Amino acid sequence: MSEVLKTLRRAGAIAREVRELGAKLIIPGATLRSVCETVEAEIEKRGGKPAFPTQTSINAVAAHDCPTPDDERTYQAGDLAKLDIGVHIDGWVVDTATTVNVGGAGNGRMVEAARQALAAAIQACKPGIAVRDVSTAIERAITSAGFTPLESLCGHGVGQWIVHAPPAITNTIRAAEGRLPMRGVIAIEPFATDGHGRSGPRGVSEVFRLLPEARNRLGEFGIGDGFAQSLLSWRGLPIARRYFRAFGNEVVAEAFRRLEQAKLLHSYPPLVALSGRPVAQAEHSVYLGPEGVIQLT
Repeated sequence: MSEVLKTLRRAGAIAREVRELGAKLIIPGATLRSVCETVEAEIEKRGGKPAFPTQTSINAVAAHDCPTPDDERTYQAGDLAKLDIGVHIDGWVVDTATTVNVGGAGNGRMVEAARQALAAAIQACKPGIAVRDVSTAIERAITSAGFTPLESLCGHGVGQWIVHAPPAITNTIRAAEGRLPMRGVIAIEPFATDGHGRSGPRGVSEVFRLLPEARNRLGEFGIGDGFAQSLLSWRGLPIARRYFRAFGNEVVAEAFRRLEQAKLLHSYPPLVALSGRPVAQAEHSVYLGPEGVIQLT
């Protein structure tokens, strides 16, 4: 595991650097797309690859909001903006996120509640312990600060070429099951809000994952060799339409539509707090093993 751990540490260092850089770019008037694309370019400049499309979700949108290829949306003063970043090296994935009060005002206590919940969860982590112990730390930290954890969003295991794997690291005790791995990486991501804790999918997906059974069928959908090879190069990691703009936005949109219709492409729509209230997120990836508990990001 030592070589893998070295690789994970390198990926984590990249993720940490670009997370801090990206947070500084989130200012009033900046476009969501420019921030996400700059972050991804900086990941590659440092020797990594995006493990999934960089996402930035605003206010009541908790997760999975990803810019379209021609997205011109901008951040506004007073927005609560999440920035969710994945990095991999040789397929070894780390996942991290932060929340920015755009313009420096607004929901500072909520942001701090999410960060404190993350710190408490990491402090609770040990290989083999019940997920319930980590979820308890998250829920207590958020509720003691006067906020509510989102129930249906959770942290997760990560692996080689895998962003989401068991166990689910829930933000409430009620849904907590299983144990932390004796060896492996988990992404812990508390979500705090000042509304109720329910959330659900809303809006159009811009995050997708090509399913393994699509590998030998891309030609059936009129997808040329270059486009097909580009799709397959992600090896099942999540993708976005903007990754393939060189093949033409209309061509890509139609291909994705047909693949999704054939159930060969899975989509991840934005997840929104059903209360309509803003959401703050904090996230780190943590390695659990004989070397101890190591925060990677």
